[in-house]
Formats: sequence, C-alpha cells, structure tokens
Amino acid sequence: MTRLRKPFRLLTVAVLNACLFMNSHVLADEAPAPAPSHGIAMHGDLKYPADFTHFDYTNPDAPKGGTMKRWSLGTFDSFNPFIIKGTPEDNIGMIYDSLMTKSDDEPFSEYGLLAETVTVPADRRWVTFKLRPEARFSDGVPVTAADVVFTFDILRTQGSPFYAAYYADIEQIEAIDDRTVKFSFRDSDNRELPLIVGQVGILPKHYWEGRDFQSPSLDIPVGSGPYRLASFEAGRSATYELRDDYWGKDLAVNRGRDNIATIRFDYYRDSTVALEAFKAGEYDFRLETSSKEWATGYTGPAFDDGRIKKQEIHNGNPTGMQAFIFNTRREKFSDPKVREALAYAFDFEWTNRNIFYGAYTRTHSYFSNSEMAADQLPDEDELKLLEPLRDQVPPEVFTQVYRAPTTDGSGNVRSQLRQGMRLLQQAGWTFRDNKLVNEKTGELFRFEILLVQKEFERVVAPFIRNLERMGIGVDIRIVDVSQYINRLRSFDFDMVVGSFGQSSSPGNEQRDYWGSVLADQPGTRNLAGIRNPAVDALIEKLIAAPDRHSLVVAARALDRVLQWNHYVIPQYHIATWRIAYWNKFGMPENRAPYALGLDTWWSLDAANKESTR
Repeated sequence: MTRLRKPFRLLTVAVLNACLFMNSHVLADEAPAPAPSHGIAMHGDLKYPADFTHFDYTNPDAPKGGTMKRWSLGTFDSFNPFIIKGTPEDNIGMIYDSLMTKSDDEPFSEYGLLAETVTVPADRRWVTFKLRPEARFSDGVPVTAADVVFTFDILRTQGSPFYAAYYADIEQIEAIDDRTVKFSFRDSDNRELPLIVGQVGILPKHYWEGRDFQSPSLDIPVGSGPYRLASFEAGRSATYELRDDYWGKDLAVNRGRDNIATIRFDYYRDSTVALEAFKAGEYDFRLETSSKEWATGYTGPAFDDGRIKKQEIHNGNPTGMQAFIFNTRREKFSDPKVREALAYAFDFEWTNRNIFYGAYTRTHSYFSNSEMAADQLPDEDELKLLEPLRDQVPPEVFTQVYRAPTTDGSGNVRSQLRQGMRLLQQAGWTFRDNKLVNEKTGELFRFEILLVQKEFERVVAPFIRNLERMGIGVDIRIVDVSQYINRLRSFDFDMVVGSFGQSSSPGNEQRDYWGSVLADQPGTRNLAGIRNPAVDALIEKLIAAPDRHSLVVAARALDRVLQWNHYVIPQYHIATWRIAYWNKFGMPENRAPYALGLDTWWSLDAANKESTR
C-alpha cells in the first residue's frame, strides 16, 4: 500500500478527529509526545521491564578473571573493519559499544547500552537517543552526541559501501545537545531503522579526526567497549584485556557478560593444523564446521578423561543459505536455465552419506530452519504481494514449491544429468566431442570455482566430476584469505562457495544481499550480481512490514522468487552449534535460543580463586 505524503496525511487525520470528537481540542498533530523507553522491539512488546537486573540467560554472579585462548583462520593487516581495504582482525569489534544491545532471547529487541533511553513515535519516522552521562571511551573522553553523528557520517561517506546502502533511508542526524542525538528518516515504511541505527559501534571523533579513515592501519584504536586491544603480533595474534575502568560494567544489560579477563586470538593458515593445535592445548575453544572433523577428529586422551568437553547445542536461528554462488555478471551464467541445469550435478545425498557422515540437511530455502521458509504454495496474503509482479517472476513461483534436485544417494545420477543437459540445450549449448559448446559462438563451457579453504576441495570434487560428465570444464583455484577477500570485493570470480546468514527478523541487510543498486558496487554482499526489480520490490515490502505476520509473508515471497531464479545451487545446513572446549569454563544453565552465548561464560580458575578468598 502506498503511503500518502505527510501534509495530506496529517490533514486527513485532523479532519477525521474533528468530526468524530467534536468536543476535543486535541488534533492529530498535537498528539502526546512519545515517552522515552529503556528499549525497543521490532514487533510486539519488550520482554524485560525498565527495572530488570540482568538478562535471563546470564549469571549475574559470574566471576571476572581468567584467560581464554581462541583461534582465527588466515591473517590480518588492519584494525579498521569498517572499510573495504585491508584484511581486518576478526575480533576488533570487542572494543566498541553501540547505542543499544540486542537481547538474545527475543527475536529482535534492543535495550539501552550507550543510550540511557530511546524515544520513537508510532510511525517510526524518527528516533532519539539520550546518552548515559557516565559513558566513556577507553582514553577517558566522554561519549557524546557529536561522536554518534561523526560515526554515521564517516561510515556512510568513507566506509564500506554496505553502510551507505544499509542506512540509505536516514535523512538527517543531528546532535540536539551533548547527550541527545536524533535520527530522522525518509518518508518510507522502514520500521527497522530505529533498531539498526542502535547497533553500530560508536567511533570517537577526537581519535579519528586527522587520520586517514580509508587506509588500513595497525594503530590500536580507541573504543568505549568492555575490552581493549592490549597487544598483537601483526598477522599472527591479538590479545584483548577486560577493562578495569569499563564504564558500563554494572549495567543490567552487561551483568554476567564479558567475564573473561584476557582473550587471545591466534591465527592459523590451515584449519587442520588448527584442530591439532587445539587438541594439544594451544587454545581453549573451537566451533566446528566440518562434519568429517567432528565425526573423526575429536578423539584422544583429553576427550576420554574429560579434559576436553564436546557438545552439540540447538541453534534457534534461521540457518540461511550456504551454496555454490553463481556470478551472474559472467555471460555464461546470465541465463537462469544454465544455472538451473548445473544444480543437477550436485549430488547432495551421496555427498552427505559418504563425506559428511549423514550430519546435514539439504537446504532449499534462503530462510531455512524458520517459519519464513517458502515450503508451501503461496497463500492468499502472499499472493497479494506476488500478483502485481507476475510478469516479472518465473511462473513456477505460483505453481510449484521449490526443491533443489535430489538423488537416491547411490551415486548414479544419469537421469539428473540428462535433465540438466536438456536445459543446457534449451539455452543454446550442445554436447560435441565430449565437450559442451555454445552453438552460436563455439565457446567451450569452462569456469573456475574459487576457494579459500583447501578442506572444501573434497566437497567440490564430486560436483566437478558430474559437471565434467556434462562436458563442462571446471578448475579449482585455492587462494589465501587476503586474496580471497579482495577477489570477492571486486567480484573477480566465476563461482564461490558462500553463505548468506539470516536472523529471526530479516530487514535492511536484504538490500545488501540482493538489491540491484548494489550489484556493481565493489565490497557489497550481492555476490551473485542480482539485478531484479521483483526482488527489489519484495525487499522493500519486507523492510516495511508493520507486524510479524507481514514480515513472514514478505520473507516467504522473497524466498520463492530468489529460489526460482536459480542464483545459487543450495548446499546444506545443520541446526546445531558443534563446540569443543577445554574444561576450564563455566556457563549459565539457561541458554539463549538465538546465540551461542560465549560472552556469558566464565573462568573456573577465577571462580575457584573467588571462593577461596
């Protein structure tokens, strides 16, 4: 539904009020001002009242202290994660606080962190944050409204293109006074904006002014968060220390969180080597993503005697889409029939049985593991969104439920490959001398799969063998992390293996994933190069959803349009976190459903020291 322009809308409401309430002197534009609140929810009410003392999934009495050693893959050459240049250290976000912080046991609610209160009207056309007077950066300088304005200005003008797109609907940011900042939004239905502007790590204006923000740097930055970067070895390790002078340590949103005093991250170029280092006690915690390693690698004396614990924890989040991603900017991948055809060469069932130990579930939806997945034909509400786009979307959107090609798992995929070949022939390719050839140009069908992890080669190899049976030549190119990041930023690839994570409340990030305006902007997450007006329209419907039901309906409509355009070959997912850790840590009994909650753990050494005092 199209919104009326503001002057006409206000006049209409005022006239209606005058007619209905003749004795009232209050017109619509004189309605009571919205009251400041301690938090804000995307849809519905907040779970926690203004006087809450801690989140339910934390232990407010958790001891502070101890150490935790962790690992990261690759290397780094910068502590600036906000730009497209350089390879940033993975964990530098630990030094920054944001205006609000998310609750991990609600779909999308936020509570004040740097902000003492948040004020937002019913139409969400603006939001005002009042900063806490005690908020300080690590160098002792107060956090002010000027820092907030500076942060958004520099991110949108000099930061990664993501920021300009994500915050495109911000019309004005103004510092009302030293502690009050107001965001005004364009005349849109973007209800998520008041929440997502609260998620940005606030940068200190006094630190960044006079520095080259767009250049990678290993200068240790200033932040207002609970940790400071204490030391580092360039490209090899980074050590963070809990600040004794952290201004926000007694806030309700922080009680029971950030308990470990020292956290060190060591970088490994190879994940297999990293696993062996973990078992040797070189670091303490590991989140495993390889089913083979989980099934076969987590063995040895330390597991047998309980020094290392191994757990699978239910993940309540949508698992998103992991897939082979086509770069549709390449001519050979511009035809949806070609993209659909190649999907018949990926035998998930055989791969899951023989390589993954049966650990995974086939992914069909961009919102898998959630109510937003389009796993039934569109209902009446969804059709209201899709019917105006009928001429712009594949006809299957209305008549079929998408399912990625399946096999019996035996490895015999002749019938699937025949179906793929029929589609390729329809797209103008022919099988000649065991090669797939373009009928018009004589071009051989050949492309490259770009990888960053050598371990993934075993997953890609069976896929390539089936493609070769279709006459398609495929090369694997494995590069280091820095080169991989740069090639993704510049869209210099034919196909990559990647993932698009989803939250329980998707919103503005969908523009960055699929929006046409970002298809050719280096550094964005529209890796597939999608330029589709129907997708754009549904993204805007999703962002503008006034309630949870409308959000789910819009997500399902977007899901099925993405599915039937075959921008990716879906792979697989698992709805658990697989973790292993040395038995040095305690954790709350009540876990949050939407986060692993590592920031709520504590050191058992610290607990023992506290109990003996």
